[in-house]
Amino acid sequence: MKQASRKVPRLAPRRLAVDEQWVWIGFGGRADRSWMRLLRPGFRHCFAVLQDERGWTVVEPLSGRLLVARLDVEPGFDLPAFYRRAGLSLLGPFEPGAPACSFLPSLLPYSCVSVCRGLLGSGAPLALTPRQLFRALEKLLHNRNKVIDAEPASR
Repeated sequence: MKQASRKVPRLAPRRLAVDEQWVWIGFGGRADRSWMRLLRPGFRHCFAVLQDERGWTVVEPLSGRLLVARLDVEPGFDLPAFYRRAGLSLLGPFEPGAPACSFLPSLLPYSCVSVCRGLLGSGAPLALTPRQLFRALEKLLHNRNKVIDAEPASR
């Protein structure tokens, strides 16, 4: 008798070849849980939007689950502008870094901030609340945009 061949499951996930990938971090939200009223309005939740050459992926850490959705929009769609028109604050783009290899992330609670920090990689600033993450990322963007001239301006 001929035995049927079995497929062996892959232990390592397949990696898609992506030339460039950028991360945008969005902030907003109302207090849908009573404890969230302790957080600053407008900074009660954060989420991530990933951009690559094929389009947009939204990573939305919700209460009790993680939503990851590939958006079906045209290639040139300006998703950050859409979110800004909706009243949310968006910072980016950031280039995702290497995974963080320390014991600290395992000690921090699982939250929307920890998911966003995980997507940013090892260079992500330490933050516990969305507002702390916003301020730290805003400072990184501000420092990155500074231009230093090699020669002093002539008089």
